[in-house]
Amino acid sequence: MSWTTAEIPPQTGRLAVVTGANSGLGHETALALATAGAEVVLAVRNAIRGAEAVARIRAAQPQALVRCVPLDLADLASVRTCAETLCAEQRALDLLINNAGVMALPTRQVTVDGFERQFVTNYLGHFALTAQLLPLLQRAPGARVVNVSSLAAHLTTLDFSDLQSERAYVPFRTYGLSKLAQLLFTLELQRRSAAAGWGVMSVAAHPGFAGTALIGNGPASSGWRATAWRWLQPILLPFSRPVAPAALPTLFAATAPEAQGGLFYGPTGWRELMGPLGVAQLPPLAQDGAAAAQLWELSEQLTGVHF
Repeated sequence: MSWTTAEIPPQTGRLAVVTGANSGLGHETALALATAGAEVVLAVRNAIRGAEAVARIRAAQPQALVRCVPLDLADLASVRTCAETLCAEQRALDLLINNAGVMALPTRQVTVDGFERQFVTNYLGHFALTAQLLPLLQRAPGARVVNVSSLAAHLTTLDFSDLQSERAYVPFRTYGLSKLAQLLFTLELQRRSAAAGWGVMSVAAHPGFAGTALIGNGPASSGWRATAWRWLQPILLPFSRPVAPAALPTLFAATAPEAQGGLFYGPTGWRELMGPLGVAQLPPLAQDGAAAAQLWELSEQLTGVHF
């Protein structure tokens, strides 16, 4: 389909939270939503970069309603504090864009809570944040949660006995696992919302091959993979999508009246790397309802947070 930011419906009076909005896809998403009139909260780990992002949005849109709240998705205490800050405002939350992420860290890193960093940053922290913001989402008619996944979700299997990559850490495979988990979460959230009458629509999106900092700085790895990337990076990056069009699937999922819960939006060209916006292909594992329910229950146990 041919769809641009000009088709975003007016967002005046709506509140949106975008994680990782200080740069890349998150920043482009926040800018577009603010331009359409939404009040946008940038949930970011680095306060200085967050303030710089706010300044850039206001420079482009002087009337923008935009601000920052601290959020480190790799620290569940920070996730809880962020949610408590927003819940204390007693505002209905129309849009939650779970965008922030890290990609293919060269070595396995363990966070303060004892989790593998990619898994908790990309998926588990967002799971906990969404659960704690659910009361605000339920207050907004037509609220949506958008999980920004990746084509990397197609590159992995789901091993519940090693979700933390303790037995074998392969940087890009672990990244793919976290992105597959996001898709399982998206569909299970849609199922549970429909069954329980939460009134929250859950959607997923991916940017294709986008020229963001994640790609520019990686995929990080070690050994021959790192060497290969150093050689291939200057060849491949010129073919990546600019950030603005790469953010369109997220914006469509968040705002388009025709977007549907439980679907996955992204480019529809060759291997979904780029091309016109449309419905992307879900990995078969993402459609496994039993696996999604198991992951949901395990995620509640790991985070201590319940919907």
